[in-house]
Amino acid sequence: MAREENAIILDFLPYGYPLERKGMPLAQAIGANDLTLLQLVPRRGERFEIGEVVYIGDGKRDKVQYILGRCPREKLTETARVQLEDFVAKHVKKNEEKYVKFFNEAQAINTRLHQFELLPGLGKKHTKAILEAREEKKFESFDDIREGVHNMPSPEKVVEKRIMEELTEIQRHNLFIS
Repeated sequence: MAREENAIILDFLPYGYPLERKGMPLAQAIGANDLTLLQLVPRRGERFEIGEVVYIGDGKRDKVQYILGRCPREKLTETARVQLEDFVAKHVKKNEEKYVKFFNEAQAINTRLHQFELLPGLGKKHTKAILEAREEKKFESFDDIREGVHNMPSPEKVVEKRIMEELTEIQRHNLFIS
């Protein structure tokens, strides 16, 4: 897994977490490529704006002193959750090709469970319909999936919901987040 180069600020806590006594400024962010939730410590005197893209790669960082580590799911602020939903929606739209490829290549996890069944709102009937439709012709876009599979919920919304679940809850199987 490659290291993240940039992160998007989800929330900035100038005095740290309210119930912790450290009082160290902290930002909750998400890696722009691998969707890793991170906690960033700004350089002295720096402030972050919500939605700002900051460099976190190996070179000299302008605004980030250091990466404190992964941001625990349970510490995500309400503001960060709202920003995260917006970011995930934009990310899925921007990377449509990657997620359509998932619909073309998803496999069975075991004899009883298929990767499609882990997507919210999809069950055995949808899985069977998707598999049949992709055998006829590979999907080229979300619209293609919608047209090819009868009664299919919006594929982009299904992917967005699954990514949010993987980011905010512990999952037995992750499809999109490493």
